[in-house]
Amino acid sequence: MPFRRAVLAGLTALVMSPLAALAADLPDLKGRSVIVVTENAYPPLQFVDPKSGKAIGWEYDAMNEIAKRLNFKVEYQNTSWDAMIQAVSDNQYNIGMTGITIKDERKAKVDFSDPYMRSQQFMLVRGDEKRFTDAKSFGAFNEGLVGAQPGTSPFYTAVYEILDGNEQNPRIKLFETFGATVQALKAGDVDVVLTDSVAAKGYVDASSGGLKVIGGPLGTEDFGFIFPKGSELVAPINAAIASLRADGTFDALNKKWFLDYKMGE
Repeated sequence: MPFRRAVLAGLTALVMSPLAALAADLPDLKGRSVIVVTENAYPPLQFVDPKSGKAIGWEYDAMNEIAKRLNFKVEYQNTSWDAMIQAVSDNQYNIGMTGITIKDERKAKVDFSDPYMRSQQFMLVRGDEKRFTDAKSFGAFNEGLVGAQPGTSPFYTAVYEILDGNEQNPRIKLFETFGATVQALKAGDVDVVLTDSVAAKGYVDASSGGLKVIGGPLGTEDFGFIFPKGSELVAPINAAIASLRADGTFDALNKKWFLDYKMGE
């Protein structure tokens, strides 16, 4: 962050604000290259803009700013969600980002950063849905189908908080990407998709009434970046996260991506 210059009693002094001092204290990674992997399927955190064809989103903006403050060159690569955690664990990538919920069982394979976002899951349905209004009534609606990616928080929430605890329940239809679950919902192939509040808002805002959120929150999730076990990047990234939170950067990104930005269909 820049220094602020102040003139006092005819003398020129160099004055550093507390937030500038926080940024100045961040580690310098000396221009090293860092490979960051994502899925590009979880708007508005990261996705391909249908208008420009470019990969954009909250996490891209945050990671780019982190790279700037820590002085490293970021190289983005893509992989599927079901391969990501293992690939990072195997040191194929330095960092993984795709709205990954911090869970104890995942910590056995990868290290997590401090949380950069807290989110809650909600039920995303078609705009004309009237057969059920919340998790309880959906659970009792035996014909209702849930679309989910295997191994994700929405999958486990559907299994254990809405349905009967059976991970092979035929009411759950599995898809490779989150975007595919939403397309299936729009097409009428499933009746509910569970997602965090921020992604739900993005899809609802872009749907012109075609989608809506029903019921209350079904759980709280903390999102973190993932690293190979023992990665030396964890501490610098955590310091940068604290910096972005303290100076209002995260608040600005939240406003940009969750309030102002309207995603295309």
